Amino acid sequence: MKESRSEDSALYYVMGASGAGKDSLMRFVRQRCADTPLMFAHRYITRPAEAGGEDHVAVSIEAFNRLRDAGAFALHWSAHGLHYGVGIEIEHWLGAGLKVVLNGSREHLPQASARFPRLRPIMIEVSPERLGERLRARGRESDAEVLARIDRGYRLPPPVHPRLCVVRNDDELELAGEALLDVITGHRTT
Repeated sequence: MKESRSEDSALYYVMGASGAGKDSLMRFVRQRCADTPLMFAHRYITRPAEAGGEDHVAVSIEAFNRLRDAGAFALHWSAHGLHYGVGIEIEHWLGAGLKVVLNGSREHLPQASARFPRLRPIMIEVSPERLGERLRARGRESDAEVLARIDRGYRLPPPVHPRLCVVRNDDELELAGEALLDVITGHRTT
């Protein structure tokens, strides 16, 4: 299915280093937009549900591969030894003229932009110090994994896209949440 030509539809592709606060910010926006037709994409990850952290549908590697092979994902990629997929339903939502928010991958942005040319990328940025604090606090990774995620977070070149918006998330969640909300509601364009 092709992306809708409706002026109302939009795909907001939220990305940033692991621990930057993407899921927390997306929950903030979801709560603030509870009465609006804003959809949040389902992410399928080969990580157990009880691992905590990001919102996702937990699947085994075998189940992930079956879903991918069956065409159940609009987008999919691998990172940190895990597989990630975004459900195909986003294409139907966009076709219906809805706004869709998804938690994406910086490295996968070129492929996502090719599939969804009107995609609106949003980069969540955080200082290395704050990132380390958050990763350690969530307790999901070992010290070595925390260091590897911090390294990856700053080793990757910054994303390049003509419609890229940047939201800083070093301070209170509400400040960054309001900034993200402004981007999604159209009150901020850069």
